Amino acid sequence: MIDDETPAEGTPEEDAVEAPEAAAPEAEQPEAETPAEEAPAEEPTPEPVAEADAGEDEAEEEPTPREKPAIPGMDLEVDIVEEGADPLALEDGEDGEDGSEDEDDLLLQQPITAAIELAADARYRATGKRKTAVARVILKPGTGVYIINGKTMDQYFPRPTLQRNIRQPLEAVGYEEKMDVIARMHGGGVSAQAGALRHGISRALLEADPNLRGELKRRGFLTRDARAKERKKAGLKKARKRPQFSKR
Repeated sequence: MIDDETPAEGTPEEDAVEAPEAAAPEAEQPEAETPAEEAPAEEPTPEPVAEADAGEDEAEEEPTPREKPAIPGMDLEVDIVEEGADPLALEDGEDGEDGSEDEDDLLLQQPITAAIELAADARYRATGKRKTAVARVILKPGTGVYIINGKTMDQYFPRPTLQRNIRQPLEAVGYEEKMDVIARMHGGGVSAQAGALRHGISRALLEADPNLRGELKRRGFLTRDARAKERKKAGLKKARKRPQFSKR
């Protein structure tokens, strides 16, 4: 009888007690599923402006076509040096000064105003040098005759370029037909002697009128060219060239 009163396993009473516990997780499932349903959110579609920017970046990143290298020295101009001009002298136009070159040329072409009293017995002496050439010059009133070592200038200096250089000092002063030049020369070559004669005439003009120094110096007539060939040394082939070394 006692066995009949004992409730059997799996009775409805136990099922009623255990039912709420089992149903609880089922009631909580919708709450756990709600965030899962909200998780997949729709991604915003990219704006068309961003695509346009990307297209511009791609256009900028396109490689530029390779240019053919220019020929070196293609943009340089040919420099033509006039006869009798100094190729090493810098032109004022290269320094960026506008119009300065033309002004200097006009000033050099203008005659120098000189106040030289030419008496009948006036004699102006000076010595000119260039390299190893020496010229002793005498200026006196005359008609523009040049006598060099007892010869005329056409005989002693047949080159027209050298004759033009020698006449420059007197032509700049305006006395090319008012003074005679008598010179004794030795040493050097033909070109060196012509430069020494021009240097001597310029110095003699300073003896006649010291105020001409600035104009003659600006034209380069008073500058002595001291360049000369260096002498040969003993044991060398030339001034500095050495013989080739040979071990055997």
